[in-house]
Amino acid sequence: MAAAGGHNLLFIEFAGTGKTMLASRLPSIMPAMTEAEALAVASVQSVAGRKMGLDWHWSERPFRSPHHSCSAAALVGGGSIPKPGEASLAHCGVLFLDELPEFDRKVLEVLREPLENGEVHISRARGQMSFPARFQLVAAMNASNEAYNGGQDYYQSSASQKYLKKLSAPFLDRIDLHVEVPPLPSDVLVNAQEEGESSASVRERVERAVARQRVRQGVQNALLSGRQLEAICALSDDDKQFMQHALEKLKLSARAYHRVLKVALTLADLNDSPVTRAHLMESLSYRKMEKTLSMVISS
Repeated sequence: MAAAGGHNLLFIEFAGTGKTMLASRLPSIMPAMTEAEALAVASVQSVAGRKMGLDWHWSERPFRSPHHSCSAAALVGGGSIPKPGEASLAHCGVLFLDELPEFDRKVLEVLREPLENGEVHISRARGQMSFPARFQLVAAMNASNEAYNGGQDYYQSSASQKYLKKLSAPFLDRIDLHVEVPPLPSDVLVNAQEEGESSASVRERVERAVARQRVRQGVQNALLSGRQLEAICALSDDDKQFMQHALEKLKLSARAYHRVLKVALTLADLNDSPVTRAHLMESLSYRKMEKTLSMVISS
């Protein structure tokens, strides 16, 4: 779903469940870059002084994974002569932030502009510079390394709440999918025999869904404006009432509501069907941690 719709993704997981591996595989199932995207990526990489064939490859989507100790300038760019940061180097690709709450809160906040507008604006004494930064954010976090004991009270301890308070509600609001990744049962892990589905097979489904989006609106669903979205994703009166009840119960913002619709539209595109109540319900389930996280952050 994240690859098909261009949606930002947050893994909330137990230690050692493979989130880093999952994130690093995402570019392999994302749709092939258009020529315009490939040229934009090449331009950014060139400005940053990176060499094709050594640091990056033509038409290959970037994957950047900065350490949680990085500064705001390293993340979005800066310097006396401004250069692109990690956000711009991930343009048209994936920016992976592991151990999300370990990043300085002020550093994470500088990502809010590129997450919304797809650009980074840097002002220095010598002038101003703008770099493209239309990346797909994939983040991962444990509720608390200190509090983790494998139980069901994962988010209830004071240690977990202190850990989660490092994140802001407006930042989390810009992430479309909140996915809890449970640990594999020991018998499945030890006796695993299933090979799973290949990336090539998954990518075929993604490409079909993306082709449908490009024919219909020219961009992936994550890039739709609110007005475009409401015109394309026209809900019935019953579904509107259902969504109103869900918004009130989950205390979702207007931005979160539009992201729920975008994910539902992507689910429909993957099924080659119009948006149904089942798609809306599944989309809402991917924000199931939002109420918990919001309660912790505001407490």
